[in-house]
Amino acid sequence: MATENKNLSEYDKNTIPNASNFRFGIVVSEWNETITEGLCKGAIDALIDNGVAKDAIIRWDVPGSFELIYGCKKMIEQKVDAVIAIGSVIQGETKHFDFVCEGVTQGIKDLNVTTDTPVIFCVLTDNTMQQAIDRSGGKHGNKGTEAAIAAIKMAQLRLNS
Repeated sequence: MATENKNLSEYDKNTIPNASNFRFGIVVSEWNETITEGLCKGAIDALIDNGVAKDAIIRWDVPGSFELIYGCKKMIEQKVDAVIAIGSVIQGETKHFDFVCEGVTQGIKDLNVTTDTPVIFCVLTDNTMQQAIDRSGGKHGNKGTEAAIAAIKMAQLRLNS
C-alpha cells in the first residue's frame, strides 16, 4: 500500500510555490463528517502555512461525496485558482460504494478536462473507518494536507501556462 510508509502531511516548504496571491475553494462532503472535517482542517492549515490568507479560502459544504461534483462546478464560478474536493466513502455491504466512487472520480476528472480550474481529488475511498481515520489526521498523516499542496502547485501551473 502506497501510504503505509508515507506521512501524507509531510512536505518541503522550499518546493512549494508562493501561494499568497491565490484564492482556493474547498467543497466538503457532510457524509462521514468526522473524516471530512479532519481532511478540511489539514487542507486549510496547509494553505495558511503556505501564505494563503484566511479570507482567500472559500468553503462550501454539500450533503455527500456524489454532490461534490456539482459543488465544485459551482465553486469554479467563484473565480478561484483551484478547488479541493473533500469526501470520504467507506466500503459497505452493497455496491453503492463502487457507484459513488466511480461517479465522483469520473465527475472530478470531467471538471479537470472541461474547465480551466484545477480540481483536486481529496476523496478517501477506504475499506474501513479505521483506514479513513488513519488518513485524515491519524497515523498516516492527513490527505487534506497533501491535497492543499497539490492545489497550490496546480494553481501555479495554471498561472504559468
